[in-house]
Amino acid sequence: MNAQQPEDVYTHGHHESVVRAHASRTVENSAAFVIPHLTPGTSVLDVGCGPGSITCDFAGLVAPGQVIGLDRSADIIAQATELATDRGVDNVTFQTGNIYDLDFEDESFDLVHAHQVLQHLTDPVAALREMRRVAKPGAIVAVRDADFHGMSWYPEIPELDDWMELYQKIARRNGAEPDAGRRLVSWAHQAGFTQVAPTSSNWLYATAQQRAWQSRVWSERVLHSAFAEQALEYGFANEADLARIAAGWHRWGATEDGFFLIPNGEVIARA
Repeated sequence: MNAQQPEDVYTHGHHESVVRAHASRTVENSAAFVIPHLTPGTSVLDVGCGPGSITCDFAGLVAPGQVIGLDRSADIIAQATELATDRGVDNVTFQTGNIYDLDFEDESFDLVHAHQVLQHLTDPVAALREMRRVAKPGAIVAVRDADFHGMSWYPEIPELDDWMELYQKIARRNGAEPDAGRRLVSWAHQAGFTQVAPTSSNWLYATAQQRAWQSRVWSERVLHSAFAEQALEYGFANEADLARIAAGWHRWGATEDGFFLIPNGEVIARA
């Protein structure tokens, strides 16, 4: 266990718009690279599970294997627990915890997973070492993170350039790494993994429905989430700036040919 734990600030926070976006994630659209390793009887620890949509999908694929979802927010754990109850998933439990100091014995799990978590940490390598500690010998540690500077969009809307610049400033002010996707292989090697298999996959928003959803989610986050609070607190933007960026998101969402690509780095590492 770690005597000293870094202080992390979650750039996104848990505003309803953020949780709604996270709850839309499934194994198919966000963790497909893990599916070949999810066999019946597999024990899984899902670190930073959020509202539990991916975790519950894991449980369905590995039953009767046991799945544990872990998040530092008690409110989010309550929502994840409610989701499992609503879906009738009985081989999953959710609990609060700290990724730097996991409350599990060494070599406890067949698969340890973290989705869009490492990008928010001040010490992702320490987190990977701790995930490796609780993985059984030969078990899998699977991580996936977006790469913000790798994102691309059309048409070119200046407010989205401003959004990216502001996001980078806030995340780095928090000691985090928004371009995590491209660094996963390096971090895994630094954490002591010798068998590291990288892949990548994208989220794409290019249909009218997808554009409407993405633009609505991010316009709300720009105005109301922890992202907005931190932008104001750190002096990186004022309310007029945020309103302008949110309007830019709406303008992008209303285009007939809009395209927004989010690349994600992925790693399967063997303990």
